[in-house]
Amino acid sequence: MGTVSTLSILGMCFSLIVSIGVPIGLMIYAFKKMNAKLIWFVIGAVTFVLFALILEQLLHYVMVNRFGEALTGNLILKAVYGGLAAGIFEEVGRFVSMNLFKKKALNKQNAFMYGVGHGGIEAILIVGLTSISNLVTSIMINQGTFEATLSGLDPQVKEQTMAQISLLWTTKPLDFYLGGVERICAIVLHICLSYIVYKAVKEHKIYLLALSIMIHALVDCITVIMAAYLSAYMIELVLVVVIAILAVIVYKKYSEDIEV
Repeated sequence: MGTVSTLSILGMCFSLIVSIGVPIGLMIYAFKKMNAKLIWFVIGAVTFVLFALILEQLLHYVMVNRFGEALTGNLILKAVYGGLAAGIFEEVGRFVSMNLFKKKALNKQNAFMYGVGHGGIEAILIVGLTSISNLVTSIMINQGTFEATLSGLDPQVKEQTMAQISLLWTTKPLDFYLGGVERICAIVLHICLSYIVYKAVKEHKIYLLALSIMIHALVDCITVIMAAYLSAYMIELVLVVVIAILAVIVYKKYSEDIEV
């Protein structure tokens, strides 16, 4: 059994701090400085769980069972389907929630808070919990106590477990930092999309909902396609640039938005 490098452990710590610290920091900032309501953080988080982790996953289960390799084995089809599914479920979820709870002071500040909740719970569940698990396992490996936990396992299960945890010392240290970078991009994207959907609800402009779905679907679709041809570092670089451009455009609109 190998050992996990200090740089790798620092990368896990970085991703953990980002995935939990950034959402909490933004939530506090929105509450203290923007006078946004905490309930919108909760609404955003619950909507993500319901629409993305439950309803969307049910669709994936049905589609994979129905079409199998015809869907998952075709890169373009998988990318387009995955992007549209994520875009439709998450953006329609935003639209439904904002309409349902719009009497709870739906304004641009609370749209920001909604985006923090939506992107924040995703970061915590996807990267935060994984980082905690990786850190605990890495520490046990380096202290030589992890092997004792494997002694009572069935040989086949032990072999599978070893194959999984070996990634902790065979993965490049820099790769562990990418989870944090990717989550920053995702949180910014969710905040931008939340503002666009907020405007769709507030101004009754359904085309803005369609725009949010298209943006979300394109980002996810392009990411899947790039993953087949580019390194993880190049993918993150492209995402940083694309989402930074979107954020500048949305921030300009947000700043100009004078509510009445």
